[in-house]
Amino acid sequence: MKIHVFTLFPDIIDTYVGESILGRGQKEKLLSVKSYQIRDFVENKWGKVDERPYGGGPGMVLQAQPIIKGVEKIKKGMKGKVKVIISSPSGVQLTNAYAKKLTAYNDVIIICGRYEGIDARVKKVLKAQEVSIGPYVLTGGELPALAIIDAAARQIPGVLGKFESLEENRVSTSEMYSRPEVLVHKGKKYRVPKVLLSGNHGKIEQWKKAKKVK
Repeated sequence: MKIHVFTLFPDIIDTYVGESILGRGQKEKLLSVKSYQIRDFVENKWGKVDERPYGGGPGMVLQAQPIIKGVEKIKKGMKGKVKVIISSPSGVQLTNAYAKKLTAYNDVIIICGRYEGIDARVKKVLKAQEVSIGPYVLTGGELPALAIIDAAARQIPGVLGKFESLEENRVSTSEMYSRPEVLVHKGKKYRVPKVLLSGNHGKIEQWKKAKKVK
């Protein structure tokens, strides 16, 4: 699976995906993530990528031309299924099920918005799908892009080391404990639930199911 990210801030993407599980997954060639600087595809000598919106309003809008030009250029060398995504608070909700579907594509292109958004013609020309990570607005599309990448990468066999490590495929809980058995903080003792120390796997599984995030 190859993921391509168009952004004004490639370092944000490169730093995150180069570390930990995603970094290891790329070294093992289970996936690849490449960022592209949108300014590299402008047709003006100033590297300008934004303009004032038609109809008035505050802020600036990312122009369609450099994004369309960049995406169409890299698509020429692609074979197989390609998916184009625009991170947007008004898009379809990112879920584990959606992330898993992305792994069926050979190439996934993610476009990160900035300022007041992206010229709507980008979505129409590239037949892109808007995807949201939640009902809120961020200063840019880089964090949503990373969330999409992370969620999809986890679904690729081998990226997590053992595929059974997927939390959604096993009985798991957000309430976890480790050593020591008794944590003392400001004179108060915080103990690990007795059921987890019982060795009774049936009761432990029941406890986990009761605590599982719905």
